[in-house]
Amino acid sequence: MRGPHGEELPGAVLFACTLNAVRSPMAAAIMRHLFGRFVYVESAGARAGELDPLAVAVMEEVGIEIGKHKPKRLEDLEDGSFDLVVTLSPEAQHKAVEMTRTTAVVIEYWPTMDPTAVEGSREQRLAAYRAVRDTLQSRIERRFDARPASDT
Repeated sequence: MRGPHGEELPGAVLFACTLNAVRSPMAAAIMRHLFGRFVYVESAGARAGELDPLAVAVMEEVGIEIGKHKPKRLEDLEDGSFDLVVTLSPEAQHKAVEMTRTTAVVIEYWPTMDPTAVEGSREQRLAAYRAVRDTLQSRIERRFDARPASDT
């Protein structure tokens, strides 16, 4: 599949983290925002948690809505045929390897800080969530070459 700038894209991408409550929903929403017309994108967790309101808030800051996301487990996915699984936590990495043992899916591990571990004021905590959001966006843009083609 070719993207908006002629880049090669997988047909279906799954982002997975521990609870599907912060990192993987953020990554999936960013991927959809950048490539949603070209790639099927889903997210899931090793376990299902509750969508984190701070994740919703920092995504709204950049105009991306995740407030309707319903966290789910990897086992709950209706369609398990992904070309690429990007895991964002050690637990998700382990589970994804186990679940895809008999398939030809590519798994990439992108260790990503869990911002829920950061303590402090609301602003300090939001800063941690923003850092994760921005890191994920940068990584997605680099990995899938989302930059406009140069005129040189």
